[in-house]
Formats: sequence, structure tokens, C-alpha cells
Amino acid sequence: MLGLAQTAFSGNPLDRAGDRRNDPAWLAAQEDNPEALAAVFWQGRPLVEAGPAGPRLAWLAYGHARDVAPDRRAFLGLWKDAPVFAVEVEGPDDPATGPLAGLGAFEELRAAAAVLPPQDLAMAGVGRSLFDWRRRHGFCGVCGRATEDAAGGWKRICPACGAEHFPRVDPVTIMLPVWRGGPEPLCLLGRQAAWPAGRMSALAGFLEPGETIEEACAREIAEEAGLEVTRVRYHSSQAWPFPAQLMIGLIAEVAGNEARPDQTELEAVAWLTRAEARATLDGTHPTILAPPPFAIAHTLLRAWVDGFDG
Repeated sequence: MLGLAQTAFSGNPLDRAGDRRNDPAWLAAQEDNPEALAAVFWQGRPLVEAGPAGPRLAWLAYGHARDVAPDRRAFLGLWKDAPVFAVEVEGPDDPATGPLAGLGAFEELRAAAAVLPPQDLAMAGVGRSLFDWRRRHGFCGVCGRATEDAAGGWKRICPACGAEHFPRVDPVTIMLPVWRGGPEPLCLLGRQAAWPAGRMSALAGFLEPGETIEEACAREIAEEAGLEVTRVRYHSSQAWPFPAQLMIGLIAEVAGNEARPDQTELEAVAWLTRAEARATLDGTHPTILAPPPFAIAHTLLRAWVDGFDG
């Protein structure tokens, strides 16, 4: 890490070897390396096994994993000079009850985020995002022809028109509005109707073309809560592989406290003092359930409770 706030899905220990994975001969040598390892995915879920210290990614010898899934693989990088891959098993039947029986279980990644070690979770997030991108971009956006895999899964090439396609990352502003005009500072949480009962979180929205981060933050808060943003400060970011967002965590000071949920994105909002926000994080608030610990909304709320104002 770089001495900054560490969020879930960060801390990938691999050398991505981005300067070498474009060389087909080098990549073929990595596939033939007897020390090559692979993480296995099925329906976006990584294979997880029980370890001495708790759940962890199940690593298979790459040759074995390739036999199980010969056509769906991606190069993740180098780990202590050993090549690391991800393979994806297709089909409706759970491979953990078939060819991978006894090696672990395929866990939904949001659930796994609560228990996997940080480095394992970061690598699992990369694999999931790459496979999701490939499923969504199997055809050329220029001419419509089927694309072909290249660069170890980090590029798709159209054999008809020569267009090259790369994994996309969608930027999202996620922000904690803060009002300082009363006896003590307050932060605002919002609630979407589809969430579990009591769940509230930071406000969020995708950047649009031609917007800066600050402009997107201000627009989203105005649209969702009817508040005017006067100051925006960056806190941290998070890679969010559902399917491939970059969450840009912000603290946003607002001019007033008359928040109005738009009833489209948000059905309710709530202002919290630092003491109330701390109770929410501790699980002792009588009505509000905090965002899960692996979400950057939790990180932002914790930072504000601990005194971060930007």
C-alpha cells in the first residue's frame, strides 16, 4: 500500500506485468511454468477453501485448472515470480460438486468480502471484473463481429476491423454530505427502498461525460437530497467489482440541512451527529443499520466519526 486508507478489494500483491503480457511468447511460457497457480470462478463466484486462519482463496495448479476450464482464463500477474491466472468454469452445474469436489465451495463475492484476507479479496475482485467484462464485450462495438482474446485476457481484438477493446472502469462518486450550521456537525445518510430494513449509506452516483468529480458530487447530492454542495474533499477510493466501478470517496460540505429524498434513488434520509453515527457503526443505533464494513461508505462514515472533515 501507499500509506493511504485501505479499502476492501485493494492491496493486490501481484505484479500485473502489464509491460510483458502483450508478448504471446512470454505469456505462453508463463502458462507452461510448472509453478503457475490459478484461482477458479463459477458464475462470478471464487472458489474458497477453509484455511488455518479462516476462509481463503483456493489455489489450484494451473495445469489442473486449465483442464477443467480450457477456454476461459485470464493472466492476473506474478506472485514472487510465479505466474498467477484465473479460470472460469461455465455451465449451470456447480463444479464444486463435480470436477472440483473436495477443493472448496464457490462463494458469492459480497459474502466472501466479509471473510477473505485482503490480498485474496483483491485478486478475486480482479478476476471477477475481467470475466464479467469479457461476457459483456464479446462483440466489437465498431463493426459487430465477434472479438478474440489477447494480452492474457486484458484486451479483445476484432479480427474484422482491427479495433482493440480494453476492460472499462466506471467512475462513481460516493459522498458523505456534512452540515456545519448547527450546534454540532451532522452527516447525512440515505436509504434505497431495495436495501435490507434499516440499512442506510452514503449517497452515490456515476460520473457523466464532461463532468469533474466535484461537479458529479454536487449534482448527485442536489438530485437525490436537494442540497447545495459548497466544498468537496477527497478521502479514498475503492475498486468495486460489481461489475467494474471505481468508487471515489468524498466528504461534501453542504449549505443547509433541509434534505429531501427524491423518492427515486432514495426513499429516506437521516441526519446524524458523530455520536449517532458512531452508534450506527457499532450496531447500537435503534433504527439505522450501517453499510457493511467492506463498503467504502462504511470507511467514509468511520473517517468522519474519527474526525476527518477534509
